[in-house]
Amino acid sequence: MNELTVDSAVPTLHAGGVVAYPTEAVWGLGCDPANEAAVLKLLRLKQRPVEKGMILVAADLAQLDGWVSVNQLPADRRAEVLASWPGAHTWILPAGTRAPRWITGHHTGIAVRISAHPLVAALCRAWGGPLVSTSANLAGHPPARTRAELDPALLALLDGLVDGATGGLAQPTPIRDALTGQVLRT
Repeated sequence: MNELTVDSAVPTLHAGGVVAYPTEAVWGLGCDPANEAAVLKLLRLKQRPVEKGMILVAADLAQLDGWVSVNQLPADRRAEVLASWPGAHTWILPAGTRAPRWITGHHTGIAVRISAHPLVAALCRAWGGPLVSTSANLAGHPPARTRAELDPALLALLDGLVDGATGGLAQPTPIRDALTGQVLRT
């Protein structure tokens, strides 16, 4: 396995690589969301259909500029979303002009999170923008909560791994619709 640091992961991501890293509750897989080939590679590795769409993580709201349109939310909904970040809250926001179909899938929005996890935030800051973030497991299999639980067959297909500890949450972050507040994943 190609062991990476936050800084050494950046060239791997620029080259279209897929990397594993710890998130708030489980290990995640990430890549450059603007690189169609990288996202499609990640989807093939996970055996996940593109139609489902992808989650993006960021270090701050500015990194999501153009990817989502926070200003399309009514003021009260926007205030609730922004008050929850940084934190373990994933919201589906209206897609912005930079959002390609390989990220949105068959949806008009994108699930996004401004992470408070130190390693995730540092990785996004070093990268200079949002990253795709999806659980590091094959579709339909349980997510890995520790590095030891990562599927060796999946690891062999990755371009690198940034080691660290998950944030200790018992479940992956909840996903809510920012327009309605409806919980889509608990």
